[in-house]
Amino acid sequence: MAATELLKANRLYRFKKLDILDDNLRCKLPEAYKKFYREWRLTVPSPVNYIPRSEKWERNPETGVVSPVQNIPILPKYPDESHKGLWGGEGVVDGLIQKNKKYYPKTPHFWFPQLKRSVIYSEILNRFMSTIVTNRTINLILDNNGLDHYLLKSKACDIQSELGVKLKRKMLLALYNKDLYNDDPVKKEQVYNKYKDYLVDYSKEDIEWYGLNMYEALMKLENDAEAVSPQPMKHLFRKQLIDQLKQELIDEMTTSATLKAETSKRSWLSKINPFSSSQESPKTK
Repeated sequence: MAATELLKANRLYRFKKLDILDDNLRCKLPEAYKKFYREWRLTVPSPVNYIPRSEKWERNPETGVVSPVQNIPILPKYPDESHKGLWGGEGVVDGLIQKNKKYYPKTPHFWFPQLKRSVIYSEILNRFMSTIVTNRTINLILDNNGLDHYLLKSKACDIQSELGVKLKRKMLLALYNKDLYNDDPVKKEQVYNKYKDYLVDYSKEDIEWYGLNMYEALMKLENDAEAVSPQPMKHLFRKQLIDQLKQELIDEMTTSATLKAETSKRSWLSKINPFSSSQESPKTK
C-alpha cells in the first residue's frame, strides 16, 4: 500500500519540463518554426572542442578499477560577433588552467578561436561575400566541396550563426522558387539539379520560417495574423454607403447638366424660329 501511494505521489509531482515554446505568445507560432527553433537552440551540436569516446566502460591502469566512461560535452559560448560571421561551430571556451600543480592554483582562462577575414562564394546565390571565418570553417567548406553543400548539409545547431542560417534560408528559397541564374537557362538547370535533393526535407512553410530569430518570427506571426484577420462589417457597410452616395451625386450632376443643355438649346431655337409663339407678329398700320 505504501508503494502505491508513493507511485501516485511521484506521478502527481512529475511536472512537465519547461519549454520556451510553450509560452502564451510563443505557443501560437507554427510548427514549422518550432521545428527550426528546436534544431537551432534545443539540439546538442556536434562535438567541436572534444572527441567523444565510443566505449562505455574503462579500466584504471594503476588501480584496475572499472568505471563508466563519462562523455561530458564542452559547450562553448557564442558572443554576438559570432552571428556576424561563420565560425564553423567554434566559440569561446572558458575553464581553469594551472601552470604548475605544486606551486600555482588554478586560475580562470578563456580560449578564443583564431579569426580571419576571407571571401566565400555561393553557387546557388551566385554571389561573393566577405566575412569573418575560422580555419575550421574553411576546412568544412573544402571538405563539402563548397559553401552551399556545407550549409545545406549542416544543422542549424552546428552552424551556430544567424548569418549562416539566413544564407541557408536564401539558398532554399532560391531552389524552391527556381530563382537562380534567370539570364542563363542552361546554368539554371545545372545548378538546380545539383542541389535539388536538399529540398526533400523541407516544405514551403518550413523554408519560409527557417532562419528567423524569435523576434523576427513573432513579427511575422503578427503580420500574417493582421493580413488574414476578418474586417468588421461596419467597414464594408461604410464603403457601400460611400459608393452609393458618390453614384447618386454623379447621377444628379449628369441630370442637371442634361436639363441645362436642353433649356439652352430651346432658347436658342426660339430666337431664330420665325414661327415661334414667343416671336411677336408685325403690327398692321
